[in-house]
Amino acid sequence: MAPDVQDRSAPGSFHTTDALPVPHRRAYWRGALSETFGAVNMTVPDEVYSGTIRATPLGRLQAVTVDGDCLSALRTRRLVSQDDQDEYVVVKLLDRGVARLEQDGREALLGPGDVFVYDMARPLKLTLPQHFRTKSLVLPRDVLGLRESDMAQVTACPLGPDTPLGGLLSPFLAGLVDGARDYPPRTSELMARNVVDLLGVMADEVLGRSAAEPPDGNRAVLLRIQAFIDRHLADPDLTPRAIARAHHISLRHLHKLFESEEATVGRWIQRRRLQECRRDLALHPDVTIAAVAHRWGFTSAAHFSRVFRAAYGMAPREWRGTQDPAPRLPSSAGTLAA
Repeated sequence: MAPDVQDRSAPGSFHTTDALPVPHRRAYWRGALSETFGAVNMTVPDEVYSGTIRATPLGRLQAVTVDGDCLSALRTRRLVSQDDQDEYVVVKLLDRGVARLEQDGREALLGPGDVFVYDMARPLKLTLPQHFRTKSLVLPRDVLGLRESDMAQVTACPLGPDTPLGGLLSPFLAGLVDGARDYPPRTSELMARNVVDLLGVMADEVLGRSAAEPPDGNRAVLLRIQAFIDRHLADPDLTPRAIARAHHISLRHLHKLFESEEATVGRWIQRRRLQECRRDLALHPDVTIAAVAHRWGFTSAAHFSRVFRAAYGMAPREWRGTQDPAPRLPSSAGTLAA
């Protein structure tokens, strides 16, 4: 195996074959794909001429660009069952080349400018038969907020650049992924939260739903509220009443919206705060636990420790001691993010 060629000057990861002798490129490229894409059967040509993979954190999302020769990626039921981190969805723009995606009994033939979705929780096959470039957003399934039945209808249903929404999403997704490594951390978080609304509109477009149709019409409102919560997690005065007032809805209607999330509004806020605290505890080992808790809206360090232990089965200090502080693309998030 040739030595790893990565740019470590920016968050995320970068792999390229360009600096390697030609005989070493195929082995390196397969290794880079495996490291990034996790549990997948990957086929690449006998001779690899060039290939790059760039993955950049964008809040809870990952922005991934892959430029390379032809490949075929197969995720079988066995691989899905063996992968304990399959809770990711990939929203992808085919920027160059052609592709074929098979999932949920559908086959989509794709061309430049097409935007499409696939779900890592179920088997799929992605074939790119010629030189290609893709730009992807990899996001936890809970961020998109789709029911299982809806997700199964959205996969392998591309939006072309000649459609009204596809024409909007294609350049937006390209610009978002291209600029991800240059955004300041706060801007990255805001961009990631705001893009969720557009993805929700994309899902409605594929499903043929109108925003006025109940109960699914409320999902767009729910996603906007969840994005609002994410933007204001650091505010200790973030309460259900304040959220309802900001969105001009009743408190009763707000609680009704969250019934589908199997969590009260207060529990949702606490869960998101804990998730951000857990991330910061790993990424910033020199910051005190009390400072991390305060940053994300917990006014009492003792209360934070109690709810953290209740959620994760150990104290914040114990959890921090088990973590690798280096940021990495989750193996399942990267899977098939080509």
